[in-house]
Amino acid sequence: MKKKVIIMGAAGRDFHNFNVFFRDNDEYEVVAFTATQIPNIEGRKYPTELAGSLYPNGIDIYPESQLDELIKKFDVDLVVFSYSDVPHEYVMHRASQAMVAGASFMLLGPKQTMVESSKPVIAVCASRTGSGKSQTTRRVVEILREIGKKVVVVRHPMPYGDLVAQKVQRFATYDDLDYHKCTIEEREEYEPHIDRGAVVYAGVDYEAILRQAEQEADVVIWDGGNNDFPFYKPDLMITVVDPHRPGHEITYHPGEVNVRMADVVVINKEDTASFEDIEEVRENVRQVNPKAIFIDAASPLFVQDISNIANKRVVVVEDGPTLTHGGMSYGAGYIAAIKYGAAEIVSPKPYAVGTIAETYEKYGQVEEVLPAMGYSEQQIKDLEETLNRVPADVIVSGTPINISRLVKVNKPIVRVMYELEEIGKPTLKDVIMEKMRW
Repeated sequence: MKKKVIIMGAAGRDFHNFNVFFRDNDEYEVVAFTATQIPNIEGRKYPTELAGSLYPNGIDIYPESQLDELIKKFDVDLVVFSYSDVPHEYVMHRASQAMVAGASFMLLGPKQTMVESSKPVIAVCASRTGSGKSQTTRRVVEILREIGKKVVVVRHPMPYGDLVAQKVQRFATYDDLDYHKCTIEEREEYEPHIDRGAVVYAGVDYEAILRQAEQEADVVIWDGGNNDFPFYKPDLMITVVDPHRPGHEITYHPGEVNVRMADVVVINKEDTASFEDIEEVRENVRQVNPKAIFIDAASPLFVQDISNIANKRVVVVEDGPTLTHGGMSYGAGYIAAIKYGAAEIVSPKPYAVGTIAETYEKYGQVEEVLPAMGYSEQQIKDLEETLNRVPADVIVSGTPINISRLVKVNKPIVRVMYELEEIGKPTLKDVIMEKMRW
């Protein structure tokens, strides 16, 4: 008899694991997905068009809170954990929960889930969300274009809408973002690449995405997300670690997988971290991956107009995922506000409305800044109203996107941007040229 399976996910790794391991596998029957981390992604169905011939009715997606009753209802044999950016202890709590409810527990690894490419693949991943992977990816793209390579970026999935329509997505212009009705989280990842003239792919079916991307690329860049490990087998694996969260590089899943797999480990944010924390991270990496090449790096801030921060009352908006499942309480916008002399950083929390107020309740570490949440039209409206209610002179925006394209606010916006800057030798270019033999 087929083993009955539930896949625990968050609209990303879960769908990929199904596609590459379970979709056409007669030994298993996937009876349900569960969903967490991202608002409003449960209650959908993984559609027949993507699920394949073994699933003519598709597969229902339920809230993770129903896991126990789902295991009993479907007489489930196996629960497959398929999402990321969680402590090791969290994973084992879910394992214990599944076992007591009557199922075995499983993690699928890189060997079972990586798709091989006909083109060279460079993967950029991280130990935690918010480590600085995005600016590292942008730096890698810049290096490859400098040496004449045609580069296509494939981004870790964020399919929060119509899954059939999102099977393979290609982004080259802002119009593409509007056409695909991208969330703020998606825009935060895609817009900086588009601004630099790079093509980005994303979606649901990552083998289909790869085959299309290969047609216009000399090199495929895997732009990882949520500290997940790559969907594609890399020829060069770069992992970014964060000395603002020392110890997390070996205590989070699957960030530790990325650290252990890495050919290159970039210790980022050295300009704002303590020497002790930097060295703790370095030693932790050495213990689990002594062959890794270290690159020291900073993420210097670039502020549009410093004079609009000095002596002003400011409200700070930050990259959403960094603050939510990334677990940070501040980001680049907050650092810039302090550095450039804001008279006061006004907490937006007392003025939050609707889904933004719910976000503060869920993520208690966030007090003084505003996560740029925008998974739905209503959430974007709530973000807009919250910003307009805060009694401040200026909005300092540390999110990578131009939020003025999405919200109408009653205050001027000062954008804070950041790029990767290597410190000393070797540089990313040195390592890429050597390892890829170009």
